[in-house]
Amino acid sequence: MAVSLDHAVADFHAQATSGHQVSLTALKGQQVVIYFYPKDSTPGCTTEGQGFRDRHAEFQAVNTQIFGVSRDSLKSHENFKCKQAFPFELISDKDEALCQLFDVIKLKKLYGKEYLGIDRSTFLIDQSGVLRREWRGVKVPGHVDAVLAAAQALQQA
Repeated sequence: MAVSLDHAVADFHAQATSGHQVSLTALKGQQVVIYFYPKDSTPGCTTEGQGFRDRHAEFQAVNTQIFGVSRDSLKSHENFKCKQAFPFELISDKDEALCQLFDVIKLKKLYGKEYLGIDRSTFLIDQSGVLRREWRGVKVPGHVDAVLAAAQALQQA
């Protein structure tokens, strides 16, 4: 069953960079930002990741962990993370379990060809594991600022 606003997100376990195993249960007590992006080392995904990197300290100040998710391999993620100096982990979702949980696989078109791909989306989960905000069909400019503002407001609520 896909996530819905103001409902608890089902626990998940996923493999991330730096040998981390990520589970929602282990993150209780912290806010969590999970952003889905189509592909490592592409212009939009790099810009978005850099935005989260550059504001990372501000997210940390409001007790918020950031995770990027795509279907790329852990090896690809490790290279992308290292090259961009991301201070947060990237989750490899090759089996699309997280993509399905968050319902981010959509029919897309590129050069007239249709394919199933990740719809750039971000989710903000509160300290109790409840989904509080979602952004779907994200446009990169200004997005990180909006997510940070929401995380700060949620922390103060």
